[in-house]
Amino acid sequence: MARRSSKARKHPRSRPQGILEITSRGFGFVKTAEGEYFIPASKMYGAFPGDLVEVGRISSNRGRYQKPGGISSRKPTGRVAKIISRANERIIGRYEIAEPFGVVIPSDTRIPYDIFTLRKDSPDVEEGSLVEVELIEYPSRNSAATGRVTRVIGKGDDSNLEIDLIIAQHKLETEFNDQALEEASACTLDIGGALADGYRDLRDRFIFTIDPVDARDYDDALSVELDGDRIHLGVHIADVSGYVPFDSALDYDARRRGCSVYLVDRVIPMLPEQLSNELCSLVPDQDRLAVSVDVVLRASDAVVEKVDIFPSVIRSKARLSYDQAQAIIDANEDAMVAAFRAKEAPFGANELTDSMVGEVAHRIRQANELAKKLYKKRYTAGCMEFDRVEARAILDPAGRPTGIKYRRRTEATGLIEECMILANHLVAQWLTDRSMPCIYRTHAAPGRDSLFSLYEILQEFDAYKTLDKTLFVAGNPHVLQELLDAPVDEQTHELVSMLLLRSMKQAIYSTTETGHYGLALEDYCHFTSPIRRYPDLFVHRMVKEALRSKSETFEAEKNSSAWIAEHSSETERIAAKAELQSQLVKLIEYLQDFIGQNFETIIYSVSTFGVVLRMENTVQGFLPIEELGDEYFSYNPERGVLTGSDTGRTYRIGQKLNVMLAEADWRSRQVLFKMPPNAL
Repeated sequence: MARRSSKARKHPRSRPQGILEITSRGFGFVKTAEGEYFIPASKMYGAFPGDLVEVGRISSNRGRYQKPGGISSRKPTGRVAKIISRANERIIGRYEIAEPFGVVIPSDTRIPYDIFTLRKDSPDVEEGSLVEVELIEYPSRNSAATGRVTRVIGKGDDSNLEIDLIIAQHKLETEFNDQALEEASACTLDIGGALADGYRDLRDRFIFTIDPVDARDYDDALSVELDGDRIHLGVHIADVSGYVPFDSALDYDARRRGCSVYLVDRVIPMLPEQLSNELCSLVPDQDRLAVSVDVVLRASDAVVEKVDIFPSVIRSKARLSYDQAQAIIDANEDAMVAAFRAKEAPFGANELTDSMVGEVAHRIRQANELAKKLYKKRYTAGCMEFDRVEARAILDPAGRPTGIKYRRRTEATGLIEECMILANHLVAQWLTDRSMPCIYRTHAAPGRDSLFSLYEILQEFDAYKTLDKTLFVAGNPHVLQELLDAPVDEQTHELVSMLLLRSMKQAIYSTTETGHYGLALEDYCHFTSPIRRYPDLFVHRMVKEALRSKSETFEAEKNSSAWIAEHSSETERIAAKAELQSQLVKLIEYLQDFIGQNFETIIYSVSTFGVVLRMENTVQGFLPIEELGDEYFSYNPERGVLTGSDTGRTYRIGQKLNVMLAEADWRSRQVLFKMPPNAL
């Protein structure tokens, strides 16, 4: 038998693949099936963040390359061996003139390459303009990236333009097509036709809305009546499906958007304003079409005894803000009207007489007692209640930040939340019982690995040392509740809530009902916001399909449901990211007036490069490891702790740290801290 030649070529070993993530410091990481690789800036070889790449391993050593402060990485070093697919065909950046070129410097600081365009191809573009450039050639080891300017987004250097940049980067649609606008303009309110078509007339009911003071679209309303030992709760949701038929131009635009986007200084609506702010908005003292969920519950324990779902005609009697509703809940009977009037009324609110305030107050207090019972039932079943504070920039007419306002959970917000959760749950059950298509809102239990990592970090806190490790890592909801209920200060409680939330899996839309872990409910969908979420609009249509004979578009919509669910999950993630980024721009701009001042912060995360600190206003910033002292620091990633080699000084997640604000750059959305003089 012939011997195989020693020079015979072996079958090449396949290289690991993954998405390249690049940090603003120039280096990057690729997570592969074989583990995570560190990619030095010099080994990118023309790859952009988000590209799918093959990784060639260039070092089997772990922890041999030094970082500031003498800390080493722990990950194997690799290089980009091959770019399999590109994530970026167009780049947003600032245009600089360098004849004969126009150089586009990417606004995304993770992109380490300038893009060269020919000045003669776009001679009218001004220096400093924000532009979109289409890539013609990607960079290589021997050549620069080239492209052509496709559009000018704006001029100047203010933070309002930065919001335009966020819109462009996330490809958010700001214009509706002409046909959709024509369809919206042609929509009319036909009460007589609706009643003839079977809509129930509920205009005599005392129906009211409670929303944020600055809301512009109102798609949910309540009615509450106590009848002996029974409570009659009505949840009335704007009948958007009556104006937006499936496969219409309006529907195409809404489906593509997936949801409305609420940026710091503007709203990008899912539907044209003729619908979202007018015909479909449940404004007071105006007839509106709705889909109602009527529920009869036992007053003693909030057990549901009867559910009725139907299209309706309603007329809201009052529009309240959350602050007004909370004032009613907090005040005694004699001071209630004065407390209500002391709070700012929401946009478009109607004038209420004292007797009307008394009418709505009576119902709000009944609804609040019901909400407490509903929450108690879900808590017993194991629901999670995260303590989250939203910080929002207050802007003047020119878009400049003048302050920060905070939104926290109150009894008033909890009241609305519980009523909406109940309606969503009952509608999902109702459709499932009738074997109708539904886009469910599902939430899987957290993974063991993420909870194990969190448990190790929590062992640095005295308040959490008694947690049952086995049950905690298994995701036992009652043990997680124990974590959230532990007696700690407000700042620590909020941090731990965020860490637990970070360990959770993301809720998604799905055509398969797998339950909602966080809410402790088996059947759940989104039904209560069809003005701003497309899955809700889908569910409304299915409710109507179940109540009547199937329409001509039923099969087409049923067959599209899986794609709609997946697409809506993606658009929701994009919208949430854009909303967060836009708020951050203005919050950081506001902080520029406080550079050089000291702040008490809390350590949010620890790495080999330093610590991320969270301010009371929710802004996060970075404290480089060099600021912690002139010594080497060892890093324990399991516990989230840095320990000084000479002093033994430790820095851990949850630790309070007084620092000085050194930089606040809204362009890069980065905040940098320093230790105050003589702090160490």
